[in-house]
Amino acid sequence: MPQIPEKIHELTVGQLSARSGAAVSALHFYESKGLISSRRTTGNQRRYSRDMLRRVAFVRAAQRVGIPLATIREALAELPEERTPTRDDWARLSERWRSELDERISQLNRLRDHLTDCIGCGCLSLSSCVLSNPDDAFGERGTGSRLMVERSKREPGGRS
Repeated sequence: MPQIPEKIHELTVGQLSARSGAAVSALHFYESKGLISSRRTTGNQRRYSRDMLRRVAFVRAAQRVGIPLATIREALAELPEERTPTRDDWARLSERWRSELDERISQLNRLRDHLTDCIGCGCLSLSSCVLSNPDDAFGERGTGSRLMVERSKREPGGRS
């Protein structure tokens, strides 16, 4: 990993990319989503403060565990003056995200457990498949394409 001298307080997008391991295109995307920020030089080049390294690390770690970018952006916006997240910030936010992650893990475990049954039957039947039709919410109304029929009856001329 390339070292950047301490006297350099701003990084080019290439330096930030090399140090963070994030592609330049990812950094531009993060910036467009408000996750990181830069200033423009008189030559219209991006310059990132050194603390953007920690923000990028924070974003990538949160993404790695499945936290959506919108949720990450909200978390970063809660920090005073949009400062760089600290270890305590990560601990507080990760505790908040824990229940969401636990629920996703439970859902994935249920899907995994039913996957063999679904493939085993070979039909992918919408009337009984636990993957295509979890909890069979519309199965109580009968067989067939119920949603399309019901929508057509509600909308004038049967169009959406």
